[in-house]
Amino acid sequence: MRIKNTRLSTAILLAMLLGYVGPSLATETTEQQKSEQPESDQAYDADADGEQRAKAAGESLIGQPGPELSITTLEGDTIDLSALYGVKPVYIKFWATWCVPCRQQMPGFQAIQETHGDDIQVIAVNTGYADSAASVRAYREEMGLTMPITVDDGTLAEALNLRVTPQHVLIDRSGYITHIGYRDDQALEEALQAVLTPAEPDSSAATRGAPVADIDTNALTVGDTVTDFNVTTRDGATIDLSRTATDKPLGMVFFASWCESYLAESQPATASACRRVRETINQLSKDSDTQWVGIISGLWTQESDVESYLDTTETAFPVLLDADGDIHRRFGIQQIPTAVLIDADGKVADKLGPQDTELAEAIERISQ
Repeated sequence: MRIKNTRLSTAILLAMLLGYVGPSLATETTEQQKSEQPESDQAYDADADGEQRAKAAGESLIGQPGPELSITTLEGDTIDLSALYGVKPVYIKFWATWCVPCRQQMPGFQAIQETHGDDIQVIAVNTGYADSAASVRAYREEMGLTMPITVDDGTLAEALNLRVTPQHVLIDRSGYITHIGYRDDQALEEALQAVLTPAEPDSSAATRGAPVADIDTNALTVGDTVTDFNVTTRDGATIDLSRTATDKPLGMVFFASWCESYLAESQPATASACRRVRETINQLSKDSDTQWVGIISGLWTQESDVESYLDTTETAFPVLLDADGDIHRRFGIQQIPTAVLIDADGKVADKLGPQDTELAEAIERISQ
């Protein structure tokens, strides 16, 4: 394990290296602890980092039409976003039960629902990543949330360039995106008031971009054959998932750079599973009869974060950053770690979730 700056405290080091760890650790650090840290430790502003990532991801969407998608709430009700455009503004908030800043902001989010729920469509969009409908329902009861809640399958996240949690998206009454951010701050309040204020029709609307169309969500499942799908690892190697150019099976492991660290407190079982799978694949990858690749989620992760993750973990197999989530969606990945095994004929032979512990046996079966 290589640590580039041994002066950094453990908490702030993880914050700097893993990005998403920053918001929770920075928030929970006491003023006394901050005063005791070297200036180099205090220089990292996790809150500012989250806002910068959200703004960068959403920059191209400001002024564009909102997505023309339908969502299904926990109760099974359907909300057609396009039917709301021209009627009322829409406030979408991406969040997760394991996300500390999300939990801290949730009372204010509920207050907006209670105050403005008749005038704006508020929707809480759980990312569905390392989460479940059951945990979302439990959290809803715990917090007394009354706005519609949906668990995303990655479709809305793709349409709105989700890169961090929380992420706020405001769509004005005419159906155009006006604000994307991470913070619950004055800028969000001003953007909220702006979309709540009736305005004259925008004559420039005709020059704006085309609506975001429905996205194909037909994920590959066990028994499906992979066709025409290549990925490129960080070292520049191209891997043909259809296996047309090789007779080796392929193991793909989907995870997040912050799984082992950030989730250690909020979801220790998941964090433990991520470590276990990484260590297992380190051993399995020594066998040249099977090819392995790690697919890292783009949520709260940039290339620099991947580099830092590799510098601080013993990861012996090649990896790549799935920045826009396309590979995750193609294989319907919502829980981490998940291993997808593709046999030598290009068929999805098995899919193992966080609690499956027989990865070695599964790869042996498809190698015979």
